[in-house]
Amino acid sequence: MTRYLIETSVWVSIVRTKPVQPLARRVQELLQSELVATTGMIRLELMGGAKTQSEFDKLAFVTGGLEQFRDDDRTWLRAAELAFALRRQGVTVPNADILIAAVAIENDATLVHADAHFERIAQHSELQTESYVEYLGTAR
Repeated sequence: MTRYLIETSVWVSIVRTKPVQPLARRVQELLQSELVATTGMIRLELMGGAKTQSEFDKLAFVTGGLEQFRDDDRTWLRAAELAFALRRQGVTVPNADILIAAVAIENDATLVHADAHFERIAQHSELQTESYVEYLGTAR
């Protein structure tokens, strides 16, 4: 059964005052399936960007109840290898995104995102994605 790692760009789009509805519905569906996980880097990006204590607490509560994919020395090495391989192919993306991709690959999870960096990574690796870039226009 496929597990899903919901990336920061998607979480941010659904906690806004006016959430992006297709994303909000998809996240709700995935949360109900109990196949959603998170990882430390996503929680750091998400909660570190909270605007209020209330928002921080809400994000901590929602993500705290999810399965937590671990990242250990093996994960960091996989991320470094992935970054090296991508750069050799002329692809440069932020290290945080590479770490998130490495966690998804390591756990054979589909990464649900709205960030074009992950599609670039997927083109050059075994990263499995479910992209919502078209909803947010985050083609960085």
